[in-house]
Amino acid sequence: TAFTCVFRCFPCDPSCGSASWATPEFTPRSAAPMVKMTRSKTFQAYLPSCHRTYSCIHCRAHLANHDELISKSFQGSQGRAYLFNSVVNVGCGPAEERVLLTGLHAVADIYCENCKTTLGWKYEHAFESSQKYKEGKYIIELAHMIKDNGWD
Repeated sequence: TAFTCVFRCFPCDPSCGSASWATPEFTPRSAAPMVKMTRSKTFQAYLPSCHRTYSCIHCRAHLANHDELISKSFQGSQGRAYLFNSVVNVGCGPAEERVLLTGLHAVADIYCENCKTTLGWKYEHAFESSQKYKEGKYIIELAHMIKDNGWD
């Protein structure tokens, strides 16, 4: 395909063997792995199927591993929400200051990278010392996620 040609002829690919790239001023520094382009890939990251996961309720993109769950006792704009240490397949908007139930925070809305639905927010900065543990953590509202893989 056209993609295969582009990647095989790229100068960082030492397996190419093309004489046009084998000049002394353009010698590859390291062997880069071949990139395989596929049209069927929907999500940026897939969480291991052996773990309990949370997925976007709208498109089923994986969002978080259950092991990353910090707390189930948060309130979002649309009801209950969970606090996670890390998430995947999530984009982040610009940070803004908001007064939440626990005080003033700088937060950025987060959205599903696949379907673009707003899921919750990321805590960028907490102004009160008792809330500093939230910095860098993610809130996902229950209205936007579903449990996947091994929930009994």
